[in-house]
Amino acid sequence: MNPVKCDRAGWKHLTMGCAVIVLAALPAMLFAQGTRLEMPKNKYNVEDDVKLGREAAAQAEKEFPLLRDEEIESFVNQVGQRIVSAIPAEFRQPQFRYSFKVVNAGEINAFALPGGPMFVNRGMIEAAKTEGEMAGVMGHEITHVVLRHATAQATEAQKFQIGSILGQIAGGVIGGGLGDIIGMGSQIGFGAGALKYSRKYESQADILGAQLIAKIGYDPRDLANMFRTIQQQGGRSGAPEWLSSHPDPGKRYERIEQEARLLRVDSSRTRDTAAFRRIQQRLRAMPAAPKGRQPGQGQSEPSGQGTYSSRVEPPSSSYRQVQTNRVQLGVPDNWREFRGETSVTYVPEGAYGEKGLTHGVLFGTERVASSNLRQATQQYLESLLQGNPYLRQQSSSQNSRVGGRSGLATRLAGRSPVTGRTEVVTVLTSSLGNGELFYFASIVPEEESRNYDPVFHRILNSVRFAR
Repeated sequence: MNPVKCDRAGWKHLTMGCAVIVLAALPAMLFAQGTRLEMPKNKYNVEDDVKLGREAAAQAEKEFPLLRDEEIESFVNQVGQRIVSAIPAEFRQPQFRYSFKVVNAGEINAFALPGGPMFVNRGMIEAAKTEGEMAGVMGHEITHVVLRHATAQATEAQKFQIGSILGQIAGGVIGGGLGDIIGMGSQIGFGAGALKYSRKYESQADILGAQLIAKIGYDPRDLANMFRTIQQQGGRSGAPEWLSSHPDPGKRYERIEQEARLLRVDSSRTRDTAAFRRIQQRLRAMPAAPKGRQPGQGQSEPSGQGTYSSRVEPPSSSYRQVQTNRVQLGVPDNWREFRGETSVTYVPEGAYGEKGLTHGVLFGTERVASSNLRQATQQYLESLLQGNPYLRQQSSSQNSRVGGRSGLATRLAGRSPVTGRTEVVTVLTSSLGNGELFYFASIVPEEESRNYDPVFHRILNSVRFAR
């Protein structure tokens, strides 16, 4: 089964939700100066982006191990502000404040929050072969801010309220503490990932990101080269964070090459500087950056401390009662617990690691816009499937019972891109009558369903809701 990660918005298969570039997905026209983009539709105010980003950034600064090296941070800030200076006038937001912090973490990762705060992992700077590669990643992430992709994506989903967007943003960035993206499923929110964007938004970020760095003198092909650089890094030490959320680097490379030709950029553009080399040398002279779980993540999610095994520990016949503020149920007493703020995951040993779950259950609640259970369930499922395109809904949702309440049961299945085996995800939902949707999901490889279905049924039959 594929480790599936889940949050309030649904399942998110990739760390930053990036997908292959599909030119047709863009509302764009081609001009000699490059591909012209339009600002996505957005029902939220610019002030909402600023508020969300400011609050998530404040939490990130508490949770992440910032490097706090004046010379390195100054250099990264200079590159970032130069990129910001290239933002087209029609996309500028006077309320946005772009800032750049370096995180002392070894993973290849970078993310920008709504309104302008950006965090760049030390591991990304060290992995870049040239300054242009680092600038390319930063330009890509800045574009997500420029085009207001976080709130635009929430607008498309038509299910978020402004508070739950904050949960998605903060949870996805921090992996603990603020959002329900954490600890809620086998492929969602495990690790210090950032926002998970749709295919068309990732495509836009590649295109405008390439244009931004080209405008200030870099070769936009360096953004494409970064895909290859970190893919090579991943071959030696596991899939790097940033690339893992940007699949199919070959197609993206070709699209960025095409954009470079449209921009009429030759290969003599700036790729590297002595200043960048000095920064890399300074970083490499420091103690190695830590990898793995970031401080503040606690035990809210399965992590890289776990291991995957071809022989997952069988469920115990002895069950223990567990309780949250909304629900009580029984689970095998040899399953580990990982709690989020409004979600809990239970998983056997040998079935979790840094990429998520392969067996187990998770349950939680989320705010919904619709009081109609079937409509709210379908909205939830749509966002889940959007984030995990390998899964398919097998049939319409069927009437069921959950904890004495009316509910709906929906079966999803698909071939896991991690294990190569067919994975079955069964989702049960019920309305709590207060604007919240309760969901319960079981996850297991299809060939093991016969052994695990009795376990899942026993857990479900034990569900009791607080009055």
